[in-house]
Amino acid sequence: MPTNKKEGIIFTTLMCFCMVLGMSIYNLVLHDSLSWGALFTGLIPGFIVAFILDVFVVGAIAKKFAFSLPLNKENKLVMILTISCLMILGMVTCMSLFGILIEGGIPDHLGSVYRHTWLMNVIVALPLQLIIVGPFSRAILGKIQANAATAETAE
Repeated sequence: MPTNKKEGIIFTTLMCFCMVLGMSIYNLVLHDSLSWGALFTGLIPGFIVAFILDVFVVGAIAKKFAFSLPLNKENKLVMILTISCLMILGMVTCMSLFGILIEGGIPDHLGSVYRHTWLMNVIVALPLQLIIVGPFSRAILGKIQANAATAETAE
């Protein structure tokens, strides 16, 4: 996990980008409209919104809620999984609405469209985050931290 602001920014940027990329591809395939143009058109605004939500809203709420739960806070795996699951639920909740609005505005049956979109997104976002993006991002961060430790030792 990040140990300073610089690592936190790198980790959050990598995590957000990978999740937005994965979920963008998934949603474009789901709607039979995957193309490079469609991917990059939605990726940039999606990443910006996801990053802002992650840093200023969802991340803060998820961490505060996770640390208020009666869990073993010393167990890193339990805390990582708890925060990750809460982040996924919060981000899917927000980003599903963003996706609906950016795709075509407010639909006539917003409630049912939103419920369907949320469910379709959460069933992919959970495994994507827990099995692929989370471990990948933590591995990259670990390499960055190891390189920084090696550089400090060399000085």
